[in-house]
Amino acid sequence: MFKISMNEADKLFKAIAESDTLYLPIEKGDQIEFYEYHEGANVRLDALHTVKSAKDAFLPNCETMMEFKMEGKNIEIKEADRIAEEFVVFGVRACDARSFAILDKVYLSDPVDSFYAARREHGIVVSMACNRPEETCFCNKFDIDATNPEGDVVVWIVGDELFWEAKTEKGTALTEKVKSVLTDADSEPVEKQQKEVKAIMEKLPLNSMDMEYLKDADMMELFNSPKWNELYQSCLGCGTCTFICPTCQCYDIRDYDTGHGIVRYRCWDSCMYKDFTMMAHGTNRKTQMERFRQRFMHKLSYFPINNDGEFGCVGCGRCISKCPISMNITKVIKALGGDN
Repeated sequence: MFKISMNEADKLFKAIAESDTLYLPIEKGDQIEFYEYHEGANVRLDALHTVKSAKDAFLPNCETMMEFKMEGKNIEIKEADRIAEEFVVFGVRACDARSFAILDKVYLSDPVDSFYAARREHGIVVSMACNRPEETCFCNKFDIDATNPEGDVVVWIVGDELFWEAKTEKGTALTEKVKSVLTDADSEPVEKQQKEVKAIMEKLPLNSMDMEYLKDADMMELFNSPKWNELYQSCLGCGTCTFICPTCQCYDIRDYDTGHGIVRYRCWDSCMYKDFTMMAHGTNRKTQMERFRQRFMHKLSYFPINNDGEFGCVGCGRCISKCPISMNITKVIKALGGDN
């Protein structure tokens, strides 16, 4: 294990940026997002959550897939290049770090998504343990350890020091690149903080939420529950929950006429929208209740059934804090379980 003073953290960022593109939680205006690091950036490692998750690093909000140029009857097709250079995403919280494993099950299964696969191959995740969880956090309900997140490197901020530990071959290689700015460290301060944070997690309001019934629940029984007719009533169908969610996977593919050719791109989409998966005959889910049910059935039933019981949620709490009408997955879980 290594460490560096937080007062010298910029040295660490510069050392990483010398060889790899570096993304960090950076404050711009009144929002904190993962942006490319530059000297003088307002880095906010103290922020528990960025507005959007770190998913953007591997599944961008919008990306070009190919371009078409037409001259008479001739069509020239140029496929977009896959990313081929290493990059580092630094400061990924435990919930977001687990979301990558969930996305992997979708995008790295046959047929493999080559755009996503290239980013996963070249992306290095430096995750950051939580030291001040909030009341909206419930990652521990999904067996996520906020004090020891998944990642190629894990860092802990204890007092005015940042502790660093490589966990994978990628992480070891990155450590070698920045070793000159790090010093050897004892793990005792980290272990002490881990115990303290785990004690806090056990006292959070959502820690008592019962997830057990969902593990053995009958899919059709959940699907036909009369609770859906009550739960969806206040939903605006705005899609905010889907765009801030670390594990939402849906996208749309469109063609855009630039005037000089056609650009085919994909962008995030939401199952909460009435034109989602619109086909010639219309849409399969015609009511807001059906769309609302689809989102939560996927996370709590469909995905676990097809992925060895793993839920499609990581308990980050973003939907709790951002939903304009305070409807979120925890209310759905409690209602379906009979806890009103």
